[in-house]
Amino acid sequence: VQLVESGGGLVQPGGSLRLSCAASGFTFSSYAMSWYRQAPGKERELVARISSSSSTTYADSVKGRFTISRDNAKKTVYLQMNSLKPEDTAVYYCYLLRRTRPYDNWGQGTQVTVSS
Repeated sequence: VQLVESGGGLVQPGGSLRLSCAASGFTFSSYAMSWYRQAPGKERELVARISSSSSTTYADSVKGRFTISRDNAKKTVYLQMNSLKPEDTAVYYCYLLRRTRPYDNWGQGTQVTVSS
């Protein structure tokens, strides 16, 4: 299993970024995918999840601002982040929970910094 995030960077408050997670090594279309984030000194938290049938759930803190989506043909999951706030600053991770070992699969993370 390989999960490779991209798209992070520095953005001003109110700006937008789109993160991508390219997946390989498993049947992408059969699995839910998630985005987590971890800010300095804080625990890693779930940001958004998309099921294999594209049902979505979001953390309350990002509802209405972030959108998770997937492209099964490209084996990629996206996180569109709008109206970014300084408190969105974190390393964002792509996550897969598999039904076989290894169960927990994380990408390397991509840094998002929201600052003026």
